Amino acid sequence: MKQLIRALAAVLLVSFLLLYVVSKLNSAQGYTSGNTLTIYNWGDYIDPKLIDRFEKETGIKVIYETFDSNEAMMTKIEQGGTAYDIAVPSEYAIQKMKEENLLLPIDHSKIPNLKYIDPRFLNLPFDPGNKYSVPYFWGTVGILYNKDILGDKKITKWNDLWDPKLKNEILLIDGAREVMGIGLNSLHYSLNDTNKTHLLEAKEKLDKLTPNIKAIVGDEIRMLMENNEAAIGVVWSGTAAELMGKKDNLEYVVPEEGSNLWFDNMVIPKTAKNVAAAHKFINFMLDPKIAAQNTEYVGYSTPNKEALKYMDKEIVNDKRFYPDEKMTERLEVYKNLGKKMLAYYNELFLQFKMHKK
Repeated sequence: MKQLIRALAAVLLVSFLLLYVVSKLNSAQGYTSGNTLTIYNWGDYIDPKLIDRFEKETGIKVIYETFDSNEAMMTKIEQGGTAYDIAVPSEYAIQKMKEENLLLPIDHSKIPNLKYIDPRFLNLPFDPGNKYSVPYFWGTVGILYNKDILGDKKITKWNDLWDPKLKNEILLIDGAREVMGIGLNSLHYSLNDTNKTHLLEAKEKLDKLTPNIKAIVGDEIRMLMENNEAAIGVVWSGTAAELMGKKDNLEYVVPEEGSNLWFDNMVIPKTAKNVAAAHKFINFMLDPKIAAQNTEYVGYSTPNKEALKYMDKEIVNDKRFYPDEKMTERLEVYKNLGKKMLAYYNELFLQFKMHKK
């Protein structure tokens, strides 16, 4: 009996020592549950080298997950299955998350690099005082077109898309706000219009566009435009910048009737487990040289004024991607429309997609 007790004691001692050693090794690498940072971001929306650098500089292990829409991101955070420490929603989603008490306030004293953000991108209506969010990237929605396929034809307006000569030549983003926005802007209505008569009018006009639509797609739009599979793609400005860097035959335009001016900001969800690490990461990403490197990788416009000094002047001075005040006057930020109205937008968009089929 004594031998059995001694054997059990020895097994327990060895097990304890093994657990202790593993714990120490993991801790040294930043892998313990108390020393990890879980980030939820859009796909291909950060330079991976910066994550490696942050891990090496801080000893904090980063767990990185991606989403493909604000709605999918909000649903997962609402469900609370994963305790994300940082998420990167767009402006109308931030407004909605605030209203639903899904965010923690930002401690500005822990983010000294906030001083590098251009004041134009601070204290915006969706988050006064930046109480819950810190700017990450911004941009527009516009038209990317293939000059080789179109020849002498130039695209300057949303209404140009209805040209019968563009049959089966247009790719659209798979997003209700973006596509309904094309219809609304083409009729000179607001992107945040809640008048159902106007919305039905926009949907009916979009139905007339269907002969020209090749496909309604997600990230595949990059490959299709790069391979000259379509003459036109309705895209976000960063996608356009990325593709234009690869292909000289592509051109991007912000339509004359107006378009969307969007902002993606970093936030800390209420379920965050490592708030201190979240603040460290946000401050890290706001360092001007870090922000410049990230901007060159991602291709979208940075709100970091100081970062512009470290970037290619040709890019910084390009009004298609860094529009001046005159251009931004005809751009509009999405507002949170509320659940019922957003559902109506989605319903009309689904009907439009069915009409396309």
